[in-house]
Amino acid sequence: MTANVDSDPQAVATALTKSAVFLIMVINPDESSADTARDLCADVSALVRAVGFRDLDGRLSCVTGVGAAAWDRLTGLERPAGLHPFRELHAGNRHAIATPGDLMFHIRATRMDMCFELAAHIVGRLSGAAVVVDEVHGFAYFDERDLLGFVDGTENPTGPDAIRAAIIGPEEPDYNGGSYVIVQKYLHDLAAWNALPVAEQEKIIGRTKLSDIELADDVKPAYAHNALNTIVVDGEEVDIVRDNMPFGAVGSGEYGTYFIGYARSSATTEQMLENMFIGSPPGNYDRILDFSTAVTGSLFFVPSQTLLDGLGDLAEPAVASGNGDATQLTASAPFQAGADGSLNIGSLRGEAQV
Repeated sequence: MTANVDSDPQAVATALTKSAVFLIMVINPDESSADTARDLCADVSALVRAVGFRDLDGRLSCVTGVGAAAWDRLTGLERPAGLHPFRELHAGNRHAIATPGDLMFHIRATRMDMCFELAAHIVGRLSGAAVVVDEVHGFAYFDERDLLGFVDGTENPTGPDAIRAAIIGPEEPDYNGGSYVIVQKYLHDLAAWNALPVAEQEKIIGRTKLSDIELADDVKPAYAHNALNTIVVDGEEVDIVRDNMPFGAVGSGEYGTYFIGYARSSATTEQMLENMFIGSPPGNYDRILDFSTAVTGSLFFVPSQTLLDGLGDLAEPAVASGNGDATQLTASAPFQAGADGSLNIGSLRGEAQV
């Protein structure tokens, strides 16, 4: 299945870049702050154009994600099927922690200065309305390696395969062109990791360290990272799109990987995390977690670019129902694409479309 091209997805399935800034923000509880956040979300594409025009070869982009509670506040619309608070996982001393997050901004470019400039504009626009609860500046490390020394993302889908993996299609017609994204910040105990023989490291990852070749099935352990992250549904492997980035601060001894995974169903990435932390079967967990600790965890919905750009035109969100989900605005088919491919944003306000 492929996403409806008329839905105009955000820049989810773009090529890897050398620099990235990840911003997680929490919106203040007052209604004025929600209004400010809604207007900023609708204006992100304009900010990207303004900053990106300084260097068109810089490939500046920004993906905006909205958390479950913020979705109710900012839109008042029914939540996408896979949008909910991040589900924590516990097993032994392994913990996939859930941390606050209303808005996620995944900023990418070939130059860090462009990422930094756009991040500064976003945070400036939200000053007094939202606070940054996590900020990570990621960088490419040699030949796309993480700080554990292995190539990260070798099997990442590209082109049409990336679209199929990450962009919602007809299975959720109201949110065609959207995506789900899970982010986690991992800190590595590099001293302990580097004390392992390379052969043991390779068994944990499931690939050779120098040449990046996948281990043969008769050699690769069941607990290998790439084995546990292989999800098969009805005999077909289901992919996600990762854009992980290393980060760190040598003075404080902080060495980490920022995991970010886009998928057309949040259940796919959640199954990967369950396999890693709980094990498949339970107890057969990802041995990377003996050396890496997740210190954040959040789930966001990435609306299509068309929907994001139209957020500023939405009427006041409807009052949330008793079960915590917001009721829909008065519209017979919210976000149903029209004949011209638009999402009929005007009709959500009871206005005739031009």
